[in-house]
Amino acid sequence: MSQAEAMDRMYRVTRHVYDLSRKYYLFGRDRLLREMDLQPGDHVLEVGCGTARNLIQLARLRPGLRLYGLDASQEMLNTAQGKVDAARLPDPIVLRQCLAEELDASATFGLDRPFDAIFFSYSLSMIPTWPAALDAALANLKDGARFYVVDFWDQGGWPGWFQVLLKRWLDLFHVHYRPEMLAHFEKMHAGGRVDYRLDSVAKRYAYLATFTKKSSPEARSESGAISS
Repeated sequence: MSQAEAMDRMYRVTRHVYDLSRKYYLFGRDRLLREMDLQPGDHVLEVGCGTARNLIQLARLRPGLRLYGLDASQEMLNTAQGKVDAARLPDPIVLRQCLAEELDASATFGLDRPFDAIFFSYSLSMIPTWPAALDAALANLKDGARFYVVDFWDQGGWPGWFQVLLKRWLDLFHVHYRPEMLAHFEKMHAGGRVDYRLDSVAKRYAYLATFTKKSSPEARSESGAISS
């Protein structure tokens, strides 16, 4: 079964109550929407947009953005498009079915430019090919721009019984904290690909990671040649 088929199967029914249930335990999403460094006219992409809840909230909170969402599940996108249409926003939100690692700003969205910001809201830990998804996000982000990840941490500030219950609940949806992901973030930073900051949400219930893409050596060389 492909990743897209697996997501469709998981969300065929639950997509109808997704927003109602997730608001009780997906902490940090609204903080992310408030704190992202964005300017009117910026092209902003959510990877794993689900029902488009975050994109609709962002459109209302930060008017003037050009918003895009992709998701592996067409079932989810059917719900998302209905919610976007019902919201009657002044600016459109463009939604596309696509695997995160196959993102291409031109092929996926018909854009002739990279994104000004990209974010993953509780989606990266659900993507089996998450390292490739991060590579694709960086490849489709302009130099000096930021991408963001909010996702589950180790709940280190919470009692043990809570950690056990949360883990059992999340296992039902094939979601869990991935310590190897944070190690990969550090590797990306150490390799000079990004600047990186990690903030705690609700006593390590979740983390909010902010990455700033560094210019490639080729881009820095070209910039230096022009300035001289």
